Amino acid sequence: MTALAQQRRHGAPWMSPPSPWVRAVKALVIALIVITMLYPLVYVIAMSFASPAQARAGVFFPTEFSLDAYRAIFNGGTVTQGLQNSLFITVVGTVLSLTATSMLAWGLVRTRQVPGAKVVLVMILATMFFSAGIIPNFMLIKYLGLLDSTWSLIIPGLISAFNMIVIRNFFQGLPEELIEAARIDGAGEWRIFLQIVLPLSKPVLAVMGLFYAVGYWNTYFNALLYINDSEKWPIQVVLQQYVLAGVQIPGATLPGDAPPPPGVTLQMAVIVLATVPILVVYPFLQRYFTSGVLTGAIKG
Repeated sequence: MTALAQQRRHGAPWMSPPSPWVRAVKALVIALIVITMLYPLVYVIAMSFASPAQARAGVFFPTEFSLDAYRAIFNGGTVTQGLQNSLFITVVGTVLSLTATSMLAWGLVRTRQVPGAKVVLVMILATMFFSAGIIPNFMLIKYLGLLDSTWSLIIPGLISAFNMIVIRNFFQGLPEELIEAARIDGAGEWRIFLQIVLPLSKPVLAVMGLFYAVGYWNTYFNALLYINDSEKWPIQVVLQQYVLAGVQIPGATLPGDAPPPPGVTLQMAVIVLATVPILVVYPFLQRYFTSGVLTGAIKG
């Protein structure tokens, strides 16, 4: 029996179960990767709660904890204002982006009913390969009167071409018979869109909403370009100013005559406040990822 015949009889070598030592090596590599990824996050959270004595001593991992850093931060108001700004930008921006993107995607699906839909689709696809650049975008924001406004962080990125294409492909995968049956029953385009299409598209809308929310929450570069008023800074700019640049947080002191917390605990607390909120949302939307992204990306 030839080697090829034996391989066909017993299956390909890569299809056979791995040996115990291979499994052990894989488990060790995965464990190292997990530790490498989780330790910095755990360390930052632990140091934000570290007691002043251990923070000043520079311990490798704190064992005594205190809430002084968070009390001082919320007493100052700067970080709180940044969180409020980011929350407004994220919530309002995500809602408006999902609304505009889903409406545009549904209009581009109905190419026969919407004149010029194919031309608009080509123009949108072109934005994925060509961009105006920083200076033209800045001049546009200036002429629109959006400088020093939080709307400058929402309106320019209201519709993402990639997200629109994913939602459009998902819409194309919906049963056409269902749409036609609703139209025969007398439903108009708005009723079909609001009462049939959107309820069936919860997976892809949830995932695209998460993508939009992460993008708005992490808004940093545009805020540096368009916003000069520190009271309108999102939390990411506050994080850059008071952690990377080393600027002292205004008013970050404890009530009374208590000494202020060490700078390292304040910095770690700001990092936690800027990171954890968006991480908390992910577990609630994780179950939509497979049915949302993959279906929307493959179909069409």
